[in-house]
Amino acid sequence: MREQREVRTAVLRDRILQLESEHGDLDRMIERIAGTPGSDDLELQRLKKRKLKVKDNIILLQLQLDPDSTKTSDGHA
Repeated sequence: MREQREVRTAVLRDRILQLESEHGDLDRMIERIAGTPGSDDLELQRLKKRKLKVKDNIILLQLQLDPDSTKTSDGHA
């Protein structure tokens, strides 16, 4: 039982790290596209929406790891 919990915790932590990396990648892509004259507004909107979904998923997984926690990894509630 304890081993299963440890494995589950490790899997959740790995997934959070993957999502945080994706979130950072999306942030950089958004900055690059937003700074490009004549950029595709629809693509920018799509990326921003994806970034928000990724952040929501990070928060949900963090709450599974620590239900008492309401903070994200960057310290924001």
